Amino acid sequence: MQSDSSRLGIYIHIPFCRTKCAYCDFYSFVPDTEDIYERYADAVIKHMECYRAAAADRTADSVFIGGGTPTVMPTEQLVRILKAVKRNFRLAKGAEITVEVNPATADKKKFTRLRRAGVNRVSIGLQSAVPAELKALTRTHTLSDFEDCFRAAREAKIGNISVDLMFGTPLQTKESLLHSLDCVTRLSPEHISLYDLKIEEGTPFERIRERLALPDEDTEYDMYVKAIALLERRGYRQYEISNFARPGKTCRHNLKYWNCDEYLGFGPAAYSYFNKNRFSFVRSIEAYMRGVEDMESRIGITVGSEEISGRAQMGEYVMLRLRLREGIALGEFRRRYGCDFLEMYGSKLDFYIKRGYMRCREDNIFLTPAGMFVSNYILSDILSFADLNALSPANSF
Repeated sequence: MQSDSSRLGIYIHIPFCRTKCAYCDFYSFVPDTEDIYERYADAVIKHMECYRAAAADRTADSVFIGGGTPTVMPTEQLVRILKAVKRNFRLAKGAEITVEVNPATADKKKFTRLRRAGVNRVSIGLQSAVPAELKALTRTHTLSDFEDCFRAAREAKIGNISVDLMFGTPLQTKESLLHSLDCVTRLSPEHISLYDLKIEEGTPFERIRERLALPDEDTEYDMYVKAIALLERRGYRQYEISNFARPGKTCRHNLKYWNCDEYLGFGPAAYSYFNKNRFSFVRSIEAYMRGVEDMESRIGITVGSEEISGRAQMGEYVMLRLRLREGIALGEFRRRYGCDFLEMYGSKLDFYIKRGYMRCREDNIFLTPAGMFVSNYILSDILSFADLNALSPANSF
């Protein structure tokens, strides 16, 4: 897929939650006062205004409001932010505009107001359809809450719904994962994400890791393969390591990350890739708001900025594109970087091709499901340590 430098993605981070899940390491918290919502919306809107001129020659074809749980925020503040996006950036006709939702945080009225403000896609975080697994994940909603939320979105005429699930979680079995997938696919969402639980440093789960009833690696692999097969049978084609979609319903915004296209992120801990520079903002809502509110002060909100070029850009492209089912298109790689992918990395490929972890078909090199399951290991081997050390985080999720 060829990059279009005139196109842009917009990401807005909403760092609020009703409760903080024990596995989550994203920047989010439970606010202790409702006064913060309006102040935060004001700061994000002012920050967007600062980039209006710089992005004047770009057309935004995707907007993603993520979190946290964006729908914890009052609807009027979300609508204000959406209106500011339209006011400060040129939106493409039919732009994909997504809002993340947790069950029990949105009803038909809220979805209707968001749709009228331009939202045409929602992503609902279910994680599991099994009560014991939800409790083990410290989720506070039920399957019934999810089903009510899903139906409310449909009744509000949201025609593009994605559902998040997890595998490799405490107490989960192959049978219970397939049960969760069955519950979700019977509702016919357009898109499903299936994420492998990672125990992240600094989370409550890390502190109790030895006490968590986690499936072993072989069981996790079996879960992954069986989940892919079930989803394919139900009409959901895998297009990325963790993402499956009905025809024409891939997530346009997330594809920007995997295609190394440009995007602007707003909010604490949000990343941007703009004008070939990668930068991020401070992981503190108070520092972020104060810095935006007083641009003339010495309060800096940018915590990292570097130009991504040369070998680092090439390595990042390889790392991200191999997350996609279609992998590396050899002709596109040559067009982008003026060199041959097989000459650069080919000495490492035969080992993985012979063992069924990678395939070469016509003009594409790509990972098989077995290769996707161990993609971190394969990528660390294919890419040199110099390549990997030069890479920056791709997004703030």
